[in-house]
Amino acid sequence: MKIRVGIGYDSHRFIDGDGVILGGVKVPSDKSLVGHSDADAVCHAVTDAILGGSGLGDIGEMFPDNDDVNRGRDSLEMLRLAVRRVREAGWAAVQVDLSIIAEEPKIGRHRERIRAKLAGALGVEPSAVMVKGKTNEKMGWIGKGKGLAVIAVCTLESVAT
Repeated sequence: MKIRVGIGYDSHRFIDGDGVILGGVKVPSDKSLVGHSDADAVCHAVTDAILGGSGLGDIGEMFPDNDDVNRGRDSLEMLRLAVRRVREAGWAAVQVDLSIIAEEPKIGRHRERIRAKLAGALGVEPSAVMVKGKTNEKMGWIGKGKGLAVIAVCTLESVAT
């Protein structure tokens, strides 16, 4: 059995708004994230991790931000399409571990819903998806509440016959 590991990163800045989409879940907040798609930094980081680990590029290649078809696009659907592409190339995501770095919103009470949404898109059990919330201890642009970042690691295994 062949195993690969991919890492993904994404960050978005805040604007005044009515909630933040993280892992396909709208988390209540007086802010929103800015992006070409729906700005779901969790899905973007996970998508990069699975595409990179399978050797299939990155989210910007698959879903360019200069293509109007991707404007406002559902990032969970983008993740599902990336999962399909990865599977067609002979790989499957078997585990994801991610950290959401933000002062606000707090992640704890939304963790299980995010895990379930990501697991559904990846085709794994929720126990194979770990979501952690971290702060930046008030340091830098994240610590000053100007946005958030996500780091994701994905383990993939070969499913080629």
